[in-house]
Amino acid sequence: MANVDAAFRVIDPRSKKSVFHIWRIEKMNVVSVPKEQYGNFYKGDSYIVLSIAEEGDERGCNVKMKEIKGVFDVHIHFWLGSDTTQDEAGVAAYKTVELDDYMGGGPVQHREVEGHESKLFMNYFKPKGGMKYLEGGHASGFNHVEHKFRQRLLHVKGKHHVRVTEAAGMQWSAMNHGDVFILDLGRVLFVWNGKEASVTEKRMGCKHASSLRDERAGKMKTNIIIVEDGTEDKMDPDELKMFSQHLPLNERNEIQSKEAGGSDDKMDRKHVIKLYVCSEDEGTLKVSEVKSGPLSRKDMNSGDSYIIDNGSQGLWTWIGKGSSKKERSEAMRNAIGFINKKGLDPNTSVTRVVEGGEPTDFKCLFRDWPQPKVEGKVYSRNRVAKTIQTKFDATTLHENRQLAAETQMFDDGSGRAEVWRVENFDLVPQEKHHMGKFFGGDCYVIQYSYPHPDNKNHVIYYWQGAKSTTDERGTSALKAVELDDALGGAAVQVRVVQGKEPVHFMAIFDGKMIIFEGGKAGWENGEKSTNGPGDTYMLQVRGTNPLNTKAVQVDLDAESLNSNDVFVIFSKKAIYIWSGKGSTGDEREMAKRIASASPRNPTMVFEGQEKEDFWTCLGGKKPYSSDKRLQEPDSGHPARLFQLSNAAGKFTCDEIPDFAQPDLVEDDVMILDVWDSVYIWIGSV
Repeated sequence: MANVDAAFRVIDPRSKKSVFHIWRIEKMNVVSVPKEQYGNFYKGDSYIVLSIAEEGDERGCNVKMKEIKGVFDVHIHFWLGSDTTQDEAGVAAYKTVELDDYMGGGPVQHREVEGHESKLFMNYFKPKGGMKYLEGGHASGFNHVEHKFRQRLLHVKGKHHVRVTEAAGMQWSAMNHGDVFILDLGRVLFVWNGKEASVTEKRMGCKHASSLRDERAGKMKTNIIIVEDGTEDKMDPDELKMFSQHLPLNERNEIQSKEAGGSDDKMDRKHVIKLYVCSEDEGTLKVSEVKSGPLSRKDMNSGDSYIIDNGSQGLWTWIGKGSSKKERSEAMRNAIGFINKKGLDPNTSVTRVVEGGEPTDFKCLFRDWPQPKVEGKVYSRNRVAKTIQTKFDATTLHENRQLAAETQMFDDGSGRAEVWRVENFDLVPQEKHHMGKFFGGDCYVIQYSYPHPDNKNHVIYYWQGAKSTTDERGTSALKAVELDDALGGAAVQVRVVQGKEPVHFMAIFDGKMIIFEGGKAGWENGEKSTNGPGDTYMLQVRGTNPLNTKAVQVDLDAESLNSNDVFVIFSKKAIYIWSGKGSTGDEREMAKRIASASPRNPTMVFEGQEKEDFWTCLGGKKPYSSDKRLQEPDSGHPARLFQLSNAAGKFTCDEIPDFAQPDLVEDDVMILDVWDSVYIWIGSV
């Protein structure tokens, strides 16, 4: 962080807040762009854009600084204008790497080229009426605040992601019936809607004109006039006179057809996806083709970096966890070298991702990218479920890697475990009677030591609660590294997120793992607060065997019950163990162990045999889930919207990032994917 450019210090990499910031390269220096100029890009310049937002939330020009409570995405883009110099482009590229390191090395990096920007990048500027390309740049003496006004004709084009460019001239022949044009005369903005322009283009044309008017507030009063294609002569006489001085109506027959204006969607050429592995040979980058055709996650390993050529959809560079620092920092440069060597379009987009931080678009390139496992159980009404082996021979597991992979275990979890909780940027040891008890608002570091046939091995887990802060998560990761260094760098580090605990992690606590709400465990005071469970709360017990069974605090409400699980209800007067019809014996045994922590004897309650005092404890009887499908809410799967169309002569399916209701196209079919359900929306036509 000490070597980071001063311009980037306006961003706190530890803060968990939504951020959108733009910098421009001026005289080889990084300079912040004023917010009122966001969306304006000079063709002679290079820019760096940072976006931090919660998954599924609004991002871009209108993003508001707010606390992020769920999963968040970090994207860094460097944008190259068509007239930018090689030196400025180089500075933008290596300063992007510097910003990436400053942000912890996890952001997704993108190379954007004027006129070929990614959908994600263009989406940032929707609130401003789309991107606006301006002639000139810093080197040519142009300023971002235009004190001198220049009359011009602007071209608004795009089906979902609109670009605003300056037309070749102020004449009818530069216009077409399929797009929107803005005749910018300073004090008057004429928004001309082509009769075959899309709804999005018309909406964005008005929005862009409004942005221009707002920019000039205080300098001049600007009026906006909407003109529909074919009704120009219906304007007021004064308006028509001003309009005709630049676009004479007797020359209107020079307007081009919609087809001459080009398609709003760029059609992809047929291309077979290819995977290349990158390696260094005596300081020289060597790129070798691995395979072409359908890709599998197994085609890549963590020790290497790769390039994926997806044709006109762009290049991806994937950095494995075991890649060198040089490979990480030079991945983007290597990809650009690949473009030159293969003779690809120099405008090809490039996106860099790191292992463990792959966005959904990248995962979709693979036919079998592993999906998070749904926590569920297999039920049988007519027979008792088989009991699986609960003890493992660690030596056997080390020798038999297939068995270890199938069981997700490298020993039986009976080794020595030390647990620390993150507090005030440090680690506080957990007392033995708190072993296995976690709080969703905290982070923990666990050092697990176990014997190996040759020596003693160590695994360092750092567990991050769903409601923990960015500082706590960062501290847990740093402290895990410190522990690893103290052990000579021989330990294996494993990041564990609440709700996605691996089997071995839970096995360490012998089926006694409990996750409470709140943070900074407050067992001792016995008060109900955000720091502890208090004396009245409910735990949901879930698992298929003693090794993967755990308890999680849920709302003390009858609606929280589920026929597939066991629940333990603690109150000042009584303790209840509620057993659903589909619960397992292991869940019931764990529930009894949890209840035994209280001096009061628990009351067993079986589903369908509840008494009135039980429902009173839960605030009354209410409907609850009783189906056989179990799945925890998963914030890791944001909703996705796709547009299906054959308007260009072939069937296409395009994803619409950061969508909103206006993105629904009336003359097309849309698919809304919400992970566990898929909706097909059919337009009116």
